[in-house]
Amino acid sequence: MDIQNKIHNEQPALNSYALQLTKNVEDANDLVQETLLKALTYQSKFKEGTNLKGWLYTIMRNSFINNYRRLIRRNTFIDTTDNTFFLDSSTSYVTENQGENKFLAEDLKDAIQTLPEDLRTTFELNMEGFKYHEIAEELDIPIGTVKTRIFVAKRRLRKQLKSYAGHYGLEDK
Repeated sequence: MDIQNKIHNEQPALNSYALQLTKNVEDANDLVQETLLKALTYQSKFKEGTNLKGWLYTIMRNSFINNYRRLIRRNTFIDTTDNTFFLDSSTSYVTENQGENKFLAEDLKDAIQTLPEDLRTTFELNMEGFKYHEIAEELDIPIGTVKTRIFVAKRRLRKQLKSYAGHYGLEDK
């Protein structure tokens, strides 16, 4: 049986797990679809003979966590009303311009894309929440190679994004 059929055979178990995570049928269906899409997209990364259900559950759990974080950021309430009473307050409040964060995010995304594919893939899996041993299994490489690739990727990104270091107090001392 090919990997695609094996993945689709796990769908009932994925439906159950997604419902446990989301507590909502529609959200669970969306999560299952996202998981299946990622699994089929990255099926070449799956190592035959390893635990397919565990691999799929890990993809689902990471997707759920990333979606939850995205939802929390999106649903953060921002009060846009005039708060003139702060002008009369004896306490001073300082707010930072968040526009720079957008530039940083775009520059970081662009910098990640310039990494060689082996470094980029390893780094992105780590950023998605995969543990070193999971990445090693996924890419079929030694765990030491995973650690080295992530270290090298971070060092290159740090060098490319050095202009942000002074602003955020991250320059080498």
